Amino acid sequence: MEQQVQIKADDATLKGNYANVAMIGHTREEFTLDFINIFQNQGMLLSRIIMSPGHTKRLYEALKTNIEQYESGFGVKIEQAEENTKHVGFTN
Repeated sequence: MEQQVQIKADDATLKGNYANVAMIGHTREEFTLDFINIFQNQGMLLSRIIMSPGHTKRLYEALKTNIEQYESGFGVKIEQAEENTKHVGFTN
């Protein structure tokens, strides 16, 4: 029998954040996904998600499937965004 999971979220989380940069790092044990918004010459880390390799692979497959569904459903091919040529990194 499948169990239903109830998810709670506050209003600020439900509103979401716009990220125009994602940085990905990994070790043997985990992947780290940093979502960043860069405006003019300043960036703000919006969220850091740490996932196991297995869950990261499931996310990859889900994104791939959803992109394919989007493109076939709307009849458009998504063009890849230009790569950011600025150095993006954290300050100490």
